[in-house]
Amino acid sequence: MAQLDNSQIKDAIKNYIEPHLKKDLVTANVVKNIAIQDSQVAVTLEFGFPTQGINNLIIDSVREQILKVAGVTAVEINITTKVVAHAVQKSLKPIDNVKNIIAVASGKGGVGKSTVAVNVALGLLVEGAKVGLLDADIYGPSQPRMLGITNKPESKDGNTLEPINSYGLQTMSIGLLVEEETPMIWRGPMVTQALEQLLKDTNWGALDYLIIDLPPGTGDTQLTLAQKVPVAGAIIVTTPQDIALLDARKGFKMFEKVEVPILGIVENMSTFICSKCGHEEPIFGSGGGANMAKQYNVNLLGQLPLDIRIREETDNGKPTVAVDSECRIAQIYREIGRNATAKLALQSKDYATRFPSIVIQNN
Repeated sequence: MAQLDNSQIKDAIKNYIEPHLKKDLVTANVVKNIAIQDSQVAVTLEFGFPTQGINNLIIDSVREQILKVAGVTAVEINITTKVVAHAVQKSLKPIDNVKNIIAVASGKGGVGKSTVAVNVALGLLVEGAKVGLLDADIYGPSQPRMLGITNKPESKDGNTLEPINSYGLQTMSIGLLVEEETPMIWRGPMVTQALEQLLKDTNWGALDYLIIDLPPGTGDTQLTLAQKVPVAGAIIVTTPQDIALLDARKGFKMFEKVEVPILGIVENMSTFICSKCGHEEPIFGSGGGANMAKQYNVNLLGQLPLDIRIREETDNGKPTVAVDSECRIAQIYREIGRNATAKLALQSKDYATRFPSIVIQNN
């Protein structure tokens, strides 16, 4: 019998296209080691995005392909995850302790952007990542209510804030510093300064991803924030409705202008599910998100139903993924998170932190 070699195993692995990366694992540089002992093969896979919920599927799929190689009798697959920092806008530097910032945005309000942001963040947490959530909506912060947070953040040194931990998620919001019904009557420059302080003066623990729930719209404030926050990628939330898609396109163009890569589009309220009979119907139209994704050549990250459970749970401070991470809706949020971070994993890495800073001193 001919001796097995690595090229045979790699060729077999290439037959499996990983659906989130949309590539085979060899081309995507996920295969880190192949060990062959007689007829037994051991493979180490290292993903650049969290895969905890799909590890078994990946293992079964890769094993199936390798076992097709003549002479292979046993296959062992080991999966590890290594999230690295990715490039941000050229004029900005990443935040300390935060590898990647992902902005969740919408061209208009009322499309469920904040609900998507908190559940995607929690979904990434379930998938094995270290995640934080920054509520950047200064005028209408909603994350404290959605996460059921009532306590105020502490400051150990009088200058910086400690993030609030909710469901394992590191969280910060202007809503944690003021009373819930207090209006923020601020002009644009004050809003921008407040966001920068919330971002940079919070003692974030080591994070793979910081999800930023941006305020709705594409005005001066949003554009300024997009220019000043070091974002590795953005997620656009829309509904199938034509008017929402029109505004979502404006959000897309805004991120293009500031050179922030679009990780994909989320179509929220895609269908309505009747709580009585379970009938599902596209009351806001259908195909809008998919058509927009095709038009701009970006990924459709997922489609979420209009379900009363989502509204009830977030209103009660218990987001769907936190309540039941295995239910159908939670699985969609987790899939959106995997799709977005897989797309990010294929982007350019950030090498700025590898070079020392040059300081000139007058002696």
